[in-house]
Amino acid sequence: MKRLYCAFTVFFAVSLAYACAQEIPQVTPSPGTPSPGTPSPGTTENVIKTFSVLGDSYSTFEGYIPEGNAWWYSSKPQGPNDVVKVEDTWWHQFSSVTGYELLLNESWSGSTICNTGYDGVPCPTWSFIARMKNIVSGDSDPDLILICGGTNDSWANSPIGQLKFSDWTEEDLASYLPACCYMLDYLRREAPQTEIVCIVNSELKPEITQGQFDACEHFGAHALLLKDIDKLWGHPSVAGMTAICEQVSAFVSKLE
Repeated sequence: MKRLYCAFTVFFAVSLAYACAQEIPQVTPSPGTPSPGTPSPGTTENVIKTFSVLGDSYSTFEGYIPEGNAWWYSSKPQGPNDVVKVEDTWWHQFSSVTGYELLLNESWSGSTICNTGYDGVPCPTWSFIARMKNIVSGDSDPDLILICGGTNDSWANSPIGQLKFSDWTEEDLASYLPACCYMLDYLRREAPQTEIVCIVNSELKPEITQGQFDACEHFGAHALLLKDIDKLWGHPSVAGMTAICEQVSAFVSKLE
C-alpha cells in the first residue's frame, strides 16, 4: 500500500511539472485589425485646397503668369505704384492667409472679358473667353476659380450687349454681357464641382456690375463687389491689395 501511494505521488508531481513547462499560447490579432495609433483607412489629414485666377492687370506680376501674357506689376512698376513684390499681390496674400495652393494665374494686363478691347480693337486671343480654357485643362480642376475682370470692358467702352444664356455667335462674344455668360457657362460645365467667384471692381459702369451679378446668379457662381480699394495710377496699391485679399478671404470662408 505504501509503495502504491509513493508511485501515485511521483506520477502527480511529474504531470504538474510537465504542465507548467508548456508555453502560454500567444494571442494574434485578427487580420485587418489596426494597431493602436494607426489612422483608419480612407481618412485624410491636412488636405490642401487649390485655386486658379483668371484676371487682368490687377492680378498680374512679371514672372508669375504664363509666358507671353502682358503684365502690369513687377519689381519695376510701370507707374507710380508701391507694389514691387509678388508677396504684395492680393492673390499671393490670399494663398498665404487661407492656405489655398495656386495652380495657375491666367491673367493678362489690359484684357477684357469680351473680344472687343480698347479703341474697338478685336482681341480674340487674349480676352478672358480666349484664355478661360487654360484654367480647366489640367489633370484636375481647382477647388476654387477666382475671376477678376470687367474693369477693362468698362474702361474701354466695350459693347455691353444683352444677357444671353445659350447659342452664342461670334458677334455676341464681341459684347460684354453675352461673353460673360459664355465664360461662366463654359467654366461651370467643365468644372461642375468647383466654386466660382467673380470679383467685381468698384466704380464700374452700373450695367457692367449688375450684369456680372445677374450672370453669376444664373450659372450658379458667386459675385463679390469690392469696396474701398486704395489705388495708385488706377491700380491697387499695397494697401489696396491687402483690402482685396481680406474681402475675398472673408467671402470664400463663407462658402466652405
